[in-house]
Amino acid sequence: MMISKRRGGLTAASALAATALAVTSCGSSGSPPAPSAAAQPVTIRVQTFGGGTNFGYKNAIAKWNAEHKDVQIREEHLTDQFEQQYWPQMIQWLQAGNGAGDVVGIDEGGMGLAKAHPEWWADLKEYGLDSRKADFPAWKWENGVTPDGKVFGLGTDIGGMSLCYRTDLFKKAGLPTERDKVSALWTGWDDFIKVGQQFQAKVKDTRFADGTNTLYQVVLYQEAAKNGNVSYFDKDNNLIVDKNPAVKTAFDFATKMSRLGLTAKLRNFTDEWAAGTQKGAFATVGCPSWMLGVVSGNAGDGGKGKWDVAAVPGGGGNWGGSWLAVPKQSKHPKEAAAVADYLTQAQTEASIFTDFGNMPSNTKAQQDSAVQSAKNAFFNEAPIGEIFAKSAATLQPVFLGVKHAQVKNAIESVIQGMDDGSVAYAKAWQQLVDDAVKAAG
Repeated sequence: MMISKRRGGLTAASALAATALAVTSCGSSGSPPAPSAAAQPVTIRVQTFGGGTNFGYKNAIAKWNAEHKDVQIREEHLTDQFEQQYWPQMIQWLQAGNGAGDVVGIDEGGMGLAKAHPEWWADLKEYGLDSRKADFPAWKWENGVTPDGKVFGLGTDIGGMSLCYRTDLFKKAGLPTERDKVSALWTGWDDFIKVGQQFQAKVKDTRFADGTNTLYQVVLYQEAAKNGNVSYFDKDNNLIVDKNPAVKTAFDFATKMSRLGLTAKLRNFTDEWAAGTQKGAFATVGCPSWMLGVVSGNAGDGGKGKWDVAAVPGGGGNWGGSWLAVPKQSKHPKEAAAVADYLTQAQTEASIFTDFGNMPSNTKAQQDSAVQSAKNAFFNEAPIGEIFAKSAATLQPVFLGVKHAQVKNAIESVIQGMDDGSVAYAKAWQQLVDDAVKAAG
């Protein structure tokens, strides 16, 4: 989905505000329905975020709505940007007790804060969903349980890691185009930079990588796994940005990519970045499994067959993944819980993967033969099941603190500023640390 949520002069922030106003008048948190409304189907509003095909719910929702005339699902895609827009607005709605949907998506970066506020959420145990524990890896399940034992979140997808690349642009640069040969070009990130320089020497009208932030995230998660599976906070929620080698290593890599002129200077999950995907402004982007749907959705039909999926330099990593929760303010918590249950069932998550590429967190879905053998037509029939499914069971989660989303946004703003020239390279690291401290409060 490349069309801007700010079309017609409406900013993303005002669009979210408009949504909030609409909720107060007609949503699950608004005025009591007219007497005749009892005969009408219950509408469950599922609020999501993300670029491209988003959570991949299009087909799953259509199937539910065709089979459940008494309860209908309406997805509300609020914005592409989680940290900058979706989560700050959602926090306001949750604190106010009004405005949130009946089911809301939460990125991994928001789960620390969500978990710390059990008063925001319906307890899914009341609807029998504690029975779902065996469907998920222990870490995925436990992240959806509050310290006092309330089950508030069910896992949607997980990350995994690959690298998406444009075969036509690689061919233009005289580089291999077959995924196995492309994967063999780089065992580590130094190799990746060397390939980028070869690419840039031959291709002048496009850049090797989308920007600094996406690849920074990939390197950060890889390095975090080598440093106790922590990134910005330690497991006691102490800020460790200036102490964790993982952060500095990822920062140094992003700095080098920028200094060498290998990036298109685009910040991920912006309209400009989405447009750049469609126009061929860059040749590579870091791709956890859910990014496949983002790339294909942004690129559109014209990109089909031009993109492929290779191994990521450095080997593996786990970036991303989300949960579904039911806000306590929902007027239809029973129906909302049923929808969250349906959207995280093995059959549903398996179909989302085969349709759009979001790797299931449901372990039964991971073992589904359709998932294991899945190929993606958009990405030149890439064997995405083989690429992602085999590693899913061994993925190690990185601990993310209560204020992770806020700190992540502050850090990525500095890294983007360094790339676009608004932050001097020599001052960027100290500004990153200072801004992280401010964001952590």
